Amino acid sequence: MTNGLDPRYGNLIFDNIPCGIFTVDENGIITAFNLAAEEMTGWRRLEVIGRPCSQVFQNARCHESCFLQHSIEQAETHTDEEVSIQRRDGRQLLVAISTAALKDEDGHIVGGVEMFRDRTMVAHLRRQLKASWTLADIVTKSESMQGVRELLPLVARSYSTVLVEGEPGTGKELIARTIHNLGPRAARPFVAVNCGALPDNLVESELFGYKKGAFTDAIQDKPGRFALAEGGSLFLDEVGELSPAMQVKLLRVLQDREYVPLGGVRACKADVRILAATNRDLTLEVRNRRFRQDLYFRLNVVRICLPPLRVRGGDVPLLVDHFILKFNALQGRRIRGISEEAMARLLDYEFPGNVRELENVIEHAFVVCGGSIIRLEDLPPHIRGEQLEMHEAPAWGPAARNRSLRQAEAEAVRLALDRHQGSRTLAAQDLGISRSTLWRKMKRNGIA
Repeated sequence: MTNGLDPRYGNLIFDNIPCGIFTVDENGIITAFNLAAEEMTGWRRLEVIGRPCSQVFQNARCHESCFLQHSIEQAETHTDEEVSIQRRDGRQLLVAISTAALKDEDGHIVGGVEMFRDRTMVAHLRRQLKASWTLADIVTKSESMQGVRELLPLVARSYSTVLVEGEPGTGKELIARTIHNLGPRAARPFVAVNCGALPDNLVESELFGYKKGAFTDAIQDKPGRFALAEGGSLFLDEVGELSPAMQVKLLRVLQDREYVPLGGVRACKADVRILAATNRDLTLEVRNRRFRQDLYFRLNVVRICLPPLRVRGGDVPLLVDHFILKFNALQGRRIRGISEEAMARLLDYEFPGNVRELENVIEHAFVVCGGSIIRLEDLPPHIRGEQLEMHEAPAWGPAARNRSLRQAEAEAVRLALDRHQGSRTLAAQDLGISRSTLWRKMKRNGIA
């Protein structure tokens, strides 16, 4: 055996390096492409080998100051340069690239090598820490949400009040933050307040602040949310939960652009853009006299309606990929994707909790997934269609907490079969699963 690495292991090492790597010849033609590069870009090596790398990645720097080409021409290395490349599906991928020239045994440059690491989620988490949301954070390909995306830059550059309507979990605050960050007030504060989470007796002091001595515990002045948002945007979440008395006071602020702190005598100017959101149908609330019509018209200058996830079926795979990237970055995992069976179940589910619920489902899967692919059994029981009736099964109490998911699954199957005198068809319908799935669960749990 000769000294050094056995050449048989070269490809094995190349494909097991967790960073994307590809090589090119002197003309920029791809000559090698590893597995990590396939996973990150969506391209297969047989599709890209022999093609110019500029045709594959379509990066803005390909035709001007390309780092890889510079390394080939000048024999210089570049390290951790952040650029955006295009995946095969058209999505942009933020990566940190390092490039170097490849030399033969005589020291002649024969091509170049580029290594890249996915930085998309790092950038996402960086924006999240800064609450700096942009259009790139709205993951969608549905026509309804594309319409919302196209509208946001137009809305952002105005000073008009915006009303965002949508079911819980559809991303109303994301839309509000994006409007703020795209507009002229982006450098000023964005202040959010959940109107439904505050007791009626605290709403006024939270919004408008109070002066020293306004009540027993008011030992010093306290600014309200309007004062904190001065020059920026105030996001009133669940505005439909405001009491009739607070609706009147909010209306006065919107009309006069000034407010009086609790216990104060002098009005304060309110240079604040109002972004409101609700999961209620305010037109119905107005009709039923639960919401003031004049306030509704003040808020409803620009109206944005967010569709529920159940009508955005094509977005589920995109969002799943997005959340897998997110939790890989947060938890240091290397989950590569989701099985076809698990994805099919997610596409069949209606998601009453919308995008927020889907995010929780993927986070649950990360907790229980032992491999690199999320499988059907890694999804929460209610997604898999396995339900325990509370009056027939010992609920998820102290005794049940210590049992494994497999034990709970076996108990659910036995109870369903008992309820239907052993009929697998009726038991499967009861559990919301197919007969074949029920049969597999019976076999796995030793149920005759």
